[in-house]
Amino acid sequence: MTAEVGQRSRLAAVDNLKVLLVAWVIGGHALLGYSAVGGWPYDEVNEVTFEPHVEAVLAAVLGPSGLFLMGTFYLLSGLFTPESVARKGARRFVRDRLVRLGVPFALSALLVWPLTLWVAYRAAGHDVSPWWVFTHRDPLLDSGSLWFVEILLLFSVAYALFGRPRVTPVVLTGGHLVAVTAGVVVSTFAVRLWFPARSGQIGDLHVWWWPQLIAMFGVGIVGARSGLAQRVPDRMWRGSRVVAALAIVSVPVTAVALGVSDLAGQAGPFLGGWRWQALLFAVVEAVLVVGGSVWLLGWAQRRLTRDGPLAAALARGAFAAFFIQGPVLIVLAVAARPLPFPAEVKAFLVAAVAIAVSFGAGWLLTARTRAARFF
Repeated sequence: MTAEVGQRSRLAAVDNLKVLLVAWVIGGHALLGYSAVGGWPYDEVNEVTFEPHVEAVLAAVLGPSGLFLMGTFYLLSGLFTPESVARKGARRFVRDRLVRLGVPFALSALLVWPLTLWVAYRAAGHDVSPWWVFTHRDPLLDSGSLWFVEILLLFSVAYALFGRPRVTPVVLTGGHLVAVTAGVVVSTFAVRLWFPARSGQIGDLHVWWWPQLIAMFGVGIVGARSGLAQRVPDRMWRGSRVVAALAIVSVPVTAVALGVSDLAGQAGPFLGGWRWQALLFAVVEAVLVVGGSVWLLGWAQRRLTRDGPLAAALARGAFAAFFIQGPVLIVLAVAARPLPFPAEVKAFLVAAVAIAVSFGAGWLLTARTRAARFF
């Protein structure tokens, strides 16, 4: 989701997919803020939550997408990284990434996000200061949704410094994707022996997610030279579609078979440790992230090909919308606190308004201010 994806690639399908993913993330965060299982900081102070059966349905319908959306972002980023490094050179590329990714992350972690959460805490009746929020929240240097760009910055710099493209490009095949999936399963299970899913690390590094993020960034880098950004081969696309669909359907079926009805209370064994549940979760997640990301890219190339002024404006402001979604979501949720509506209404209301406001403000930032250099 780097700037090159929206401003230089001129691939309408990729631009449109980026917009769709950002909107989906914003909407998903809005819903998580009103869930019992959590996953977005507003759940710490929310005034209402979903009814258990409603949350179960939402988790079954929307939950699987959360397992591969971030992987898709990293796939897109990897697809355009080699060309960017080759064009700019390693030094200029690293300097550019420090500005475009490092500055927004630092601004969010040190100022914007602590102040935003302070507003939420105060609205919920907690008498705390912005400094208390900054120093007492776990993890330290939490940046909201900007953890994404922090890790992408690390991966991008590592590639610029140590990556060496092969003389003969590798043409990705279904066999390669199967091998990547197996590698993600093993490495995810191993990493979560020490860093369970949803655990916090300084800087909100999401180490428990690194295996799939590294894998998809790598698939993007390898696929860049074989034209994956322009066209996912038909056979690969059809195969990934079938695999992703089966994995998505298997999630609610498996949950029912295992008797998982309380997501907040029964998720523990699946999050990590030497448990068969953690291994099962690693398998489902790996299949979804590899199959789902490739399928989604291929689907966009075949369906999301429209271009025009509105599409261009949305794509241009997508990264800025991603950056400001946190404050927008929290402020809207705080504004909605007095409304006498259940969570089922508030969550979707906040989601719809937040998507519109985030993209509108994102476009203004990139088209009308000097802040465009960071986005």
